[in-house]
Amino acid sequence: MHVLFVLDPLPDLNAYKDSSVAMMQALVARGHRFSVALQGNVFIENGQVLARATPIDLVSGADLHAHSWWTESGGPADTPLQAFSAVLMRKDPPFDMEYVYTTHMFDYAQAQGARIFNSGAAIRNHPEKLAITEFAQFTTPTLVTREMSRIKAFHAEHREVIVKPLDGMGGTGIFKLSPNEPNLNAILESLTHDGQCSIMAQRYIPEITQGDKRILLIGGEPVPFCLARIPLAGETRGNLAAGGRGVAQPLSERDWEIAREIAPQLVQRGLLLVGLDVIGDYVTEINVTSPTCFVEITEQTGFDVGLRFVEALEQAVAQVS
Repeated sequence: MHVLFVLDPLPDLNAYKDSSVAMMQALVARGHRFSVALQGNVFIENGQVLARATPIDLVSGADLHAHSWWTESGGPADTPLQAFSAVLMRKDPPFDMEYVYTTHMFDYAQAQGARIFNSGAAIRNHPEKLAITEFAQFTTPTLVTREMSRIKAFHAEHREVIVKPLDGMGGTGIFKLSPNEPNLNAILESLTHDGQCSIMAQRYIPEITQGDKRILLIGGEPVPFCLARIPLAGETRGNLAAGGRGVAQPLSERDWEIAREIAPQLVQRGLLLVGLDVIGDYVTEINVTSPTCFVEITEQTGFDVGLRFVEALEQAVAQVS
């Protein structure tokens, strides 16, 4: 296969722990090749969707903490997306209008025969925080609104509440409201932009102290190990970007129940790779843009997540070829 990665600039990746790099390594190990392009390199010309793509080779034995782990094996070329065996959308948020436009271009490319994972429509139709509301049986009490009076009533009912923006990542903008929160008005005014932006409020889940678990779904099947991201002392966010410590562990019985219910539905919609965030017994997010934690799970358990992903990609490409 020849796979195109649409992702952030290679020098910006922390290659030693980056899941996209783990995918690249697994592709090469399976005898495949790949090219890269930035989101801004995807364009439409005369009705055709193309990307200015650059072929890349991995440097054997390179230090992944340095910027010398790859080389360009050829110059950039404008290539129709359907010419690649598969296109992997691995661009990190923000999920802004440019991102939305790119998902529409992916839709057009798929109509022209391109094989894109995760598909543009699937990414666009599954906002990572809102998507959990489809599976309310697996969520803690949740409210989505821009009305501060509703949020205040929700807070008064549940007393300990988490509030967060709908477009954040890495734990940014997340606040825990205590029962007698002195900064309640200021926090809500800031997050909602004085009632102009919807946010999410959820009943606080005390099991966060045991970790915010990332469960990976690949090709409709759960990876048998998750990464529990355990918050720093005194912190309510387990995100690795917020200083959380990642500990791999087998899925619990409840984790399996959640994953086996959700995974088949999502893969049918064009979501080859999904990252469920689970705290205690509850799903808190369904990540579909660029799910991570491949490297941490692989290093701590020996289960090769990158290889499992490439095997699922091979199967998905064969099914649509």
